[in-house]
Amino acid sequence: MGKRGRRIVTVAGVGLAVALVGAQLVPVDRTNPPVRNDVGAPAEVAAVLRAACYDCHSHETRWPWYSRVAPLSWSIARHVEEGREELNFSNWPVVDFTAQDELLREVAHEVEKDGMPLASYRWGHPEARLSAAQRDILVRWARGE
Repeated sequence: MGKRGRRIVTVAGVGLAVALVGAQLVPVDRTNPPVRNDVGAPAEVAAVLRAACYDCHSHETRWPWYSRVAPLSWSIARHVEEGREELNFSNWPVVDFTAQDELLREVAHEVEKDGMPLASYRWGHPEARLSAAQRDILVRWARGE
């Protein structure tokens, strides 16, 4: 590589470094609001929910160190936001039994078809890789069996 090529690589590297440092200044919401209602699941179900579901589907998210490093932090925060919007075990509907039934049907469906936890989440969280027995526990609970 000639002198001009090295200069281009150096300028590109400096530019990339500046962009990565600048990205750290973009604020990301990593809050855990108060828990309003608990799902009240039996102990064996609650243990599986906490290990495999609560990071994205509750206000008890464990924010790992890499959730503070952009641009990964943006993706993680967005996944948690979307997960909480879809299903939030910390805001479990206490009085609206129709809403509870719909959420439980969706839990059973997603767990049974291996749609949840997301494969991208399981990759970095081995505790979220559900065994057949754990899947069965969740599905039976969600179906009220």
